[in-house]
Amino acid sequence: MRVLMVGAGGVGTAITRIAARRSFFEHIVVADYDPRRAEAAVAALGADERRFTAARLDASDPAAVRAALAEHRCDVLLNATDPRFVLPLFEAALAERAHYLDMAMSLSRPHPTRPYEECGVKLGDAQFDRAAEWEAADRLALVGMGVEPGLADVFARHAADTLFDEIEEIGVRDGANLIVDGYDFAPSFSIWTTIEECLNPPVVYEEGRGWFTTAPFSEPEVFDFPEGIGPVECVNVEHEEVLLVPRWVKARRVTFKYGLGEEFIGVLRTLHKLGLDRTDPVTVHGADGEVAVSPRDVVAACLPDPASLGDRMHGKTCAGTWVKGTKDGRPREVYLYHVVDNQWSMREYGSQAVVWQTAINPVAALELLATGAWHGRGVLGPEALPPAPFLDLLTEYGAPWGMREQ
Repeated sequence: MRVLMVGAGGVGTAITRIAARRSFFEHIVVADYDPRRAEAAVAALGADERRFTAARLDASDPAAVRAALAEHRCDVLLNATDPRFVLPLFEAALAERAHYLDMAMSLSRPHPTRPYEECGVKLGDAQFDRAAEWEAADRLALVGMGVEPGLADVFARHAADTLFDEIEEIGVRDGANLIVDGYDFAPSFSIWTTIEECLNPPVVYEEGRGWFTTAPFSEPEVFDFPEGIGPVECVNVEHEEVLLVPRWVKARRVTFKYGLGEEFIGVLRTLHKLGLDRTDPVTVHGADGEVAVSPRDVVAACLPDPASLGDRMHGKTCAGTWVKGTKDGRPREVYLYHVVDNQWSMREYGSQAVVWQTAINPVAALELLATGAWHGRGVLGPEALPPAPFLDLLTEYGAPWGMREQ
């Protein structure tokens, strides 16, 4: 397997550190718009690691991406960029007949008149619209294969296959007790993506009704997270799992709730009120004349790079899937989860917990594709594939998952 990985930020760099310990691939090209980031990610692996090379690449240029796939003879494109670049990378991989894998799906657009009741363009719609072309090309686009979406979807399929006869609700629940020393406000993941998913109308799925939307931060609940994290208030957030799980797993209701906290929600509401969550450029007058800038990009530039926060960060992060239903005629509730301690991930890999927890899943998925344990064609989510090989491999990687009866 030869892989072109586009994006050498925090998650991309963590992917290289995890993959370097595995033998399933021949070569990985680490590409980024900023060649210094790609070179730094490769250099950190040491002079003896020759299976990685760095390259400069503009993810928004499908022709350049196709050329890179051909030049380096890559049969898989791994997208480690933010969701703005999903479609050009997705389309370039298809045109070059390479398999494709991402961790976030094509962006949504709210309904023009009823944004908090009806879906407009949903996450991933643009990718699923091309599924027939991927099938005809006999190539696989494995979409949403991070931790959430990704591992959370694998948990949903595992629950449906082995733990339940009927499922009433599948609810992805994400929470943490992470603290970053020295900052009043320092998100542990991309603020660009966080703004996108938290301020867009959240999507809920119900059997018989389908997908619909609610207001941001709706339906608050307190969820008790395992391994010492404890109770965290969680709210509805737009996320891919709600759009993926119902395509392959039968459940009466599917939700995603994120433990944001009152302060974080307050900051996001303020950014929205001021228009600083916008992505369309505004004109700013500078010393050299007028400049067009995206307010959201300015916010991101003013905050620390999440990948750089590991040394200042303490605590744990938890991603998981809560499932309620029946088994053998009896009610049952379980929480399938994966917890990462930041102190451990920094010591073992030099990557902070949130980006490392995201990064391990696409590496495991690539290994399963390389060995043939996972295979398919078309546009598939993680829940379309058998969960047992993935969960077993995750444990082999030294990142075991857990299950708690509720």
